[in-house]
Amino acid sequence: MGDVAGAGRFAPSPSGDLHVGNLRTALLAWLWARSTERAFVLRVEDLDRVQSGAEQRQLDDLRALGLDWDGPVVRQSERTDAYAAALTALSDAGVTYPCFCTRREILDAPTAPHAPPGTYPGTCRDLSKAEREARAAERPSALRLRSDVAEWTITDALHGDFTGVVDDFVLQRNDGVPAYNLAVVVDDAAQGIDQIVRGDDLLTSAPRQAYLASLLGHPAGTYVHVPLALNASGARLAKRDGAVTRAELEARGIDTFELIVASLGMTGSSPHDLLPRFDPGSLPTEPWIFVPPAG
Repeated sequence: MGDVAGAGRFAPSPSGDLHVGNLRTALLAWLWARSTERAFVLRVEDLDRVQSGAEQRQLDDLRALGLDWDGPVVRQSERTDAYAAALTALSDAGVTYPCFCTRREILDAPTAPHAPPGTYPGTCRDLSKAEREARAAERPSALRLRSDVAEWTITDALHGDFTGVVDDFVLQRNDGVPAYNLAVVVDDAAQGIDQIVRGDDLLTSAPRQAYLASLLGHPAGTYVHVPLALNASGARLAKRDGAVTRAELEARGIDTFELIVASLGMTGSSPHDLLPRFDPGSLPTEPWIFVPPAG
């Protein structure tokens, strides 16, 4: 990376085509990284649902938007050894334990007052060896972090200091697949990513990830959780909302880049045009209510 300090990133999951909200976040991540003289890297988070051909379409859409990135595309499916090493380090430190709970059992279990729904209540935290063996005979276990804090505070460029719940979250699912919260922390550290720009639906997960990063000895990064694109009903944008992908919009003769740039209150014909005038303080702070235009 030469003299560049750190890196920013965009990390889509290839479960389908990117919609305009995803592409808007990608453009913002690129602008934030480039304007702060960071590298910009691309990571494909393909540990879970993967739709055939989606990765290539996503890369094509990003290139069509005028975005570039440094180095090769990193795929999580090729980094399982790194996740295994992190799990071993955490287990050797005595901060993991097997969990046999189902999602339904967790949702139905009583939790601490004011804890968000789904917060893990610690059911399997202190099982005896005999109890663990008995449950292991019934079902496979996930691996959870034995957290020694109840909350953690991160600093976000748009939201300021944000304190969120840190429970005993899952590090490895019961099918052996590394959990998102583990993989993203390991990958960001490995790629030198110290600036994390992503949708603000992920703000509440940032304290968990920052706490885990501290346990693994990784420095705290800079967070920027940007407003999402929502439909006319105020729900997260989805394919059922009509023409929301670049291909669908272009088929109607609509310039996707122009549409996204207008939503940010900016003007320019390419990401590089926008860069000299990029001012984070002037960006919209409310969600983008997206109604597919008639073409």
